[in-house]
Amino acid sequence: MTLVMTAAAAAGGASATYDQVDFDDFYAAKFDVLRSQLYAYLGDRAEAQDLVQEAFCRAYSRWAKIRKYDDPYAWVRRVAWNLATSRLRRQKTFTTFLRRQREEHHDGPSPDRVALVAALAKIPPKLRRAVVLHYLGQLSVAEIAAQEEVPEGTVKSWLSRGRTALAEHLTDDRKGESHV
Repeated sequence: MTLVMTAAAAAGGASATYDQVDFDDFYAAKFDVLRSQLYAYLGDRAEAQDLVQEAFCRAYSRWAKIRKYDDPYAWVRRVAWNLATSRLRRQKTFTTFLRRQREEHHDGPSPDRVALVAALAKIPPKLRRAVVLHYLGQLSVAEIAAQEEVPEGTVKSWLSRGRTALAEHLTDDRKGESHV
């Protein structure tokens, strides 16, 4: 360390070296106190530490000016608390956004939905895709034809055959239920 201080003094940077020592002492004396405050406020020790470090980084870049204040710690504390408050606001906004985006969960699918999904699984994929896109996805025959790159007549055929196949599987399933 003496080499660094000597080199800095030789280069005319003695003032910068003393500023560094001054800041290091300031940081060591105030960091834990401020981190404890923000930890109590935020409830997250790592988050509190990050914000206090950010406040001290901002102070360090302005230390030549801030060290002349009556209470440099008040400036750092204010910056850290402002950062913490901003973080809480962002988290609240984010949580509100997520709450609105979440789909509501119900106890489970209805018996009709279970039967429909099981019946759909039993029909060929092209017919299943056409039925799902048309009846659940609410796409028109023309939209399905464009998506699948087939003529509209083919889509109509798939829908007709898909409905017939579904009817058979749904009827079979219901007959099986009545015998139970």
